[in-house]
Amino acid sequence: MELSGVHLRALVELARCGTMTAAAAALGYTPGAISQQIAQLERTAGAQLIRRVGRRVELTDAGLTLVDHAGRILRAQAEAAAALERTRTEISARLRLGVFGTAAAAFLPPALRRLGAHHPGVRVVSQEVDVDQAHAEVSAGRVDLALGLDYPDAPLARDADAELVRLHSERFAVAVEATRTPPAGTAWQLAELADRDWILPAPGTYYGRAVRTACRRAGFEPRVAHEVTDTATSLAMVGAGLGIAPLTGLMLRLRSEGIASVPLHDLVERHVVVAVRAASRGRPSVEVLIEALRGAATAGP
Repeated sequence: MELSGVHLRALVELARCGTMTAAAAALGYTPGAISQQIAQLERTAGAQLIRRVGRRVELTDAGLTLVDHAGRILRAQAEAAAALERTRTEISARLRLGVFGTAAAAFLPPALRRLGAHHPGVRVVSQEVDVDQAHAEVSAGRVDLALGLDYPDAPLARDADAELVRLHSERFAVAVEATRTPPAGTAWQLAELADRDWILPAPGTYYGRAVRTACRRAGFEPRVAHEVTDTATSLAMVGAGLGIAPLTGLMLRLRSEGIASVPLHDLVERHVVVAVRAASRGRPSVEVLIEALRGAATAGP
């Protein structure tokens, strides 16, 4: 019995999502394609793997048993691919990279230029993913690697299928309207900003949770006047005098006009990370991509 990795991945995603439509959206297929993959897997396994319950799909006992083994099978396939890649004299591969807005704009282009100059055989196909779901995207096999942000005050999830590799660490400052810049050399305590209007992401995001946690540690709840997720938009609003916002060096690569940066005495930081399947860490193509991303993330604007 030969089990296809594509079909196993469809079964795993179906078990996670519960519907053909959701599994198809997660994997980038149509619901019909997922249905065909499951049907083929059932023919190969010689057993019914799913049953429909209303609009949802449940796994049969045979399906649950196969899902339990699917992770190990998929990891073994990834390890075999890594071993084969290490036998080649030239590094070549096609990698799927999950990116988020700030990374895609700030350092993905120089990273891919650097990679192309040194390792032209490595082709990277990028797709935008939720920055808070980088780890999950890799664990589910939707991408090979995914860029993310990890906050000490709101850490990303971890599991055995994927690991987080730190590319760069950034300390937060505060973005203010350029015309309201304090005297040179000024650094604020977070507690001094309790009566300011803040522009922050929603509290349900890792970023929003991390900043609120830091403010609470300083003894106050930030007064959020505008709840905005997009970094460029929030900095534009700061430039328009609508409030203050957290600021890092990577954020400044997106927008610097109309705003100024004021350092914080408090240590509030984040780590730019890349999530990668644990079984793929030994792939030369994965390692050279990680190094290209690290070099671009740490370089100046």
